[in-house]
Amino acid sequence: MSPVCEATPAAEITLPDHEHSARRARAFLSEAYCALHHARVLDEAQLLVSELVTNAVRHGGPPVRVRVDCDGSAGLQVAVSDGSRKPPVRRTAAPEAEGGRGVALVDIISDRWGVEHAESGKTVWFVLS
Repeated sequence: MSPVCEATPAAEITLPDHEHSARRARAFLSEAYCALHHARVLDEAQLLVSELVTNAVRHGGPPVRVRVDCDGSAGLQVAVSDGSRKPPVRRTAAPEAEGGRGVALVDIISDRWGVEHAESGKTVWFVLS
């Protein structure tokens, strides 16, 4: 992302490898997002960060990190990193299934998303405008 928001600095948190980390990630996002530029997308961002953190805890492993960046009015970028190099998998979940929709939701709701691999794991990021 290009220009950096002058109203809200980037923020990052490391979460425990625990089932309640998705709740903490949503709370972190509501504290750290840029209210000046992104109040309209907070609900969607919280849903998507919750899905990605849940996937990181279930399938990725520690360390689980969440980073939020504001690029002015151009977009809110949220990134979730974990300790696994395995890429996320988009699944087709049955209507009665309790899970398996996270990557599909990120794909449908976000303006764009992607995966960056590193020696120590991966980062899945999304942007909401």
